[in-house]
Amino acid sequence: MKPVKTVVVVGAGPAGLMAAEVIRAAGHRVAVYDAKPSACRKVLLAGTSGLNISHAEPFAEFIQRYYDKADWLAPALHEFNADALREWCQGLGISTFVGSSGRVFTEQMKAAPLVRHWLKRLRESGVEFHMRHKLMDMADRTLRFEHQGETVDVQADAVVLALGGGSWPQLGSDGSWQRWLEEAGVKVLPLRSANCGFDCTWSEHLKERFAGQPLKNVVMSVQTGDGYKLERRGECVITQSGLEGSLVYALSKALREQIDQKGHAELSLDLLPDLSLAQLTDRLGSKRAKESFGKYLKRTAGLGGVKAALVYECLERPQTLSQEKLAKHLKALPIRLERTRPIEEAISSAGGVCQSALDQNLMLTQLPGFFCAGEMLDWEAPTGGYLLTACFATGRLAGRGVCTHLHGQGPSL
Repeated sequence: MKPVKTVVVVGAGPAGLMAAEVIRAAGHRVAVYDAKPSACRKVLLAGTSGLNISHAEPFAEFIQRYYDKADWLAPALHEFNADALREWCQGLGISTFVGSSGRVFTEQMKAAPLVRHWLKRLRESGVEFHMRHKLMDMADRTLRFEHQGETVDVQADAVVLALGGGSWPQLGSDGSWQRWLEEAGVKVLPLRSANCGFDCTWSEHLKERFAGQPLKNVVMSVQTGDGYKLERRGECVITQSGLEGSLVYALSKALREQIDQKGHAELSLDLLPDLSLAQLTDRLGSKRAKESFGKYLKRTAGLGGVKAALVYECLERPQTLSQEKLAKHLKALPIRLERTRPIEEAISSAGGVCQSALDQNLMLTQLPGFFCAGEMLDWEAPTGGYLLTACFATGRLAGRGVCTHLHGQGPSL
């Protein structure tokens, strides 16, 4: 009979809980520690208006949403893909469906039922929970927690760190773990804003009149570092400081990298994607007569409101342009972005523990017996279910790695 080992999981988000489930199923004692009073707080907040757990597109397309980390994450995501995740949800009594966009949602459109059922199953299986325990240090391979003003030292046979990235720190993921791992010789890239808004310099007029208004049915494009034109259609929002919204998030990696390289990013906005350049040029050809330029844009191109305001904002004296030049600008309106919004406002973060610091089972090579999972790893993905799926999948991989490690382990850490 194999001896029962003790495993500590730090972080009660989806990655940590998935690791705990796998390890407990293998018969080991599992204790989950988290700084907050309750588990999955970020998931619960994100799932208040519809829990998007994955995406149902073909795997060859799905895996490319993880950019340059696609090859690294492919084994974990292939084993625990959207279909496997939906089956897992069904095992919890939570039905799912595929929306018109391909996104996978829970039937109840809320995160709370899934989290509640999952925690119940984990507790009934024997997983222990220690909430309000904030990890303070990992010196000498001892986990030191602060709990209600007291210090609690914990040792284990293996540890899973699922401490999240740096976004939404009020929910528990503050990135403080970076210092401890760097001091232990682990290669960590700085955490950066991902799926975030961007700042630009708007006029006071635009901010006063149009901040908070949606910019609908536009195509946004940006050049990547290798010269590829990245293009997405959708909508975003004008803010006091710049641009926010799903369309901007989808391009945030390329925009952030351009800012890193050039000090700013340049994107172009097609304000009328349903019209070809030739069609738009023809429409703009009708005489302006004595009407104002704003009325002319509205009559010929159907442009008004925030879209018309952006024409004035981004072009110098647009009313003096020929119809050919004006049409080209309306199909590729230039906007200059200065910086990302702070990581505290971002939906997710980039950077974290590097692939080179981990083995194929997500164990830290500098700290044998310590595994990492979830958003604290150096990967990023757009919204649309990709973030949550990868957290589940890497948590599962780390949990399996712990079991493999313990099977051949001698003395405890």
